[in-house]
Amino acid sequence: MSETMDMDTKMQQFDEDVEKIISLLEEKAYFKARDEILKYNEVDIGEVLEEVLEELGVEKTIILFRMLPKDVAVEVFSYLPTDDQLEIVQGITDREISYIIQELDFDDKIDVLEELPANIVDKILEKTPKEERKLINTFLNYPDTCAGSLMTPDYISLQETMTVAEAMAHIKREGMDSETVYTCYVKKRGRKLEGIVSLRALVIADDDTLISELMNTDYVYVSVYDDQEEVAETFKKYGFLAIPVVDKEHRLVGIITVDDILDVIEEETTEDMERMAGVMDDSDTEYLDMGVFRHVRNRLPWLIFLTVSLMITGTIITKFEAVLAQVIVLVSYLPLLMGTGGNAGSQAGTLIIRGMAVDDIDLKDAFKVFWKELRVSIILGVILSAFNMAKVVFIDGQSVMIGLTVAASMILIIMFAKLVGGLLPMAAKKIGIDPALMATPMISSLTDMVSAVTFLVIASLLLGISL
Repeated sequence: MSETMDMDTKMQQFDEDVEKIISLLEEKAYFKARDEILKYNEVDIGEVLEEVLEELGVEKTIILFRMLPKDVAVEVFSYLPTDDQLEIVQGITDREISYIIQELDFDDKIDVLEELPANIVDKILEKTPKEERKLINTFLNYPDTCAGSLMTPDYISLQETMTVAEAMAHIKREGMDSETVYTCYVKKRGRKLEGIVSLRALVIADDDTLISELMNTDYVYVSVYDDQEEVAETFKKYGFLAIPVVDKEHRLVGIITVDDILDVIEEETTEDMERMAGVMDDSDTEYLDMGVFRHVRNRLPWLIFLTVSLMITGTIITKFEAVLAQVIVLVSYLPLLMGTGGNAGSQAGTLIIRGMAVDDIDLKDAFKVFWKELRVSIILGVILSAFNMAKVVFIDGQSVMIGLTVAASMILIIMFAKLVGGLLPMAAKKIGIDPALMATPMISSLTDMVSAVTFLVIASLLLGISL
C-alpha cells in the first residue's frame, strides 16, 4: 500500500514539475527550465519534451532540446516517439542531426534513418565513414518486419583460441561500444558463429582457461529474415537478454537485444487488439494524433462487413415471419439468444487466440480444444437454459412449451458458439490468416445468423407451427 502511495506521490510531483517547466518556457526563462528538466533521467526528460511539444509546439521544444548537454540530448532523442523525433529533426541544423545520428546506438540509428526524409539521410550518409555507410545501407535494406531490421552489429566477438584473461581484456576495450557484455559470441574464420559464452562463465573461470572449453555450442539463434513476431516468441520462450542473428551461411551478422523486442511485443499486441476489435490500422500513429478520416478508413471495412452480415441475419428472420406472426412473443427472446451466443463465442475465441499467441495451444491441439469446448458448452448451456426457462415461465408468465423452446435453443446456440469460437481462430491460422481477425466481429456475426435459424427452427418444431 505504501509503495502505491509513493508511486502516486512521485507521479504527482512529476506532473507538477512538467507544469512548472512549461510555465518557465512560456515566460522565456529557458535556463531555469533546463535546470528543472535536468533533475530527471533521460527517459523522463523524453516524456517532458513530449508534453512540451503538445502544449507549446515544436519551437519551444527545440529550444529546450538544444539546451540539453549533448550526451543527454542524444539519449533523450532515442527515447522519443518517431513523430516527435521527426519534428525535432526538421527544426535543427544538419550538423546537429549528424551529431545525434553518429552518437546513437546502431540499432537506434537505423530506426531513426528509416523514418527520416531521403534528402536528410543522404546528407548524413555523405559524412559517414565508408565502411559504416555500407553497413547502414545493408541494414536499411532489410524488410521492416524481419529480424535484420531489429539487430545491431555492436556485440562482443571472441576467438575460441583466446584465454579468459585475453577475453576479459578484450571486453574491457570494446565493452563501452557494445550493446551488451553479458553474452559474448565466438566466431570462426569467415565470421561463422561457433558458440556463445556468458560473462558469468568468464568471471569465475581461471585466467588461462581457453574460450573453446567454456563456450556453449548448443545455442539458440534466429535467421536474418525471420519474422519479428517469431523472434519475439523465441525471446519469451527462453527468457534471453540477447540472441544472435545469422545469415543463410550461418555467419553472425548481429544480435537482437531484449529492449528492441519489448517494442515488437507492444506493436504486435496493439495490432492483435485492433484486429480483434475490427480496426484495420497498419500505422504506429497514436490515437489522438490520427486524423478523423484516418480513423474512419481504419474502422469502415469491418463495419461494412458486419452490416452485411446483419442484413443476412435480417433476411433469415424474414423467412420465418410466419412463425413469428403466430407466436409474436418469440421476437422478444431473439436478442437474448443472439447476444448470449455472441458472448459465449467471443469468450472461447479470446482464450484460444491468447493461448496460440503464447504458444500454449498449437494446431495439433484442435481435437483437444474441440472436446474441451464441447464439454464446457454443454455444462454452460444446461445451466443458462434452466435459468432462462425459469424466467420465461415464472417471471414472464409464458407457457412451458415456449420456455422449452428458449431453453433448447440456448443449449444448441451456446454449443455452436463455443465450438466456433474455439476452432475458427485455429482454422484461420491453418490457412495463413491472422487468428485475431477471427475474434469478436467474425464470431459474433456467425453466431447471430446461426442463433436466429436455430431458435426459429426449434420454435416451429416444438410449437407445431408450419413454416
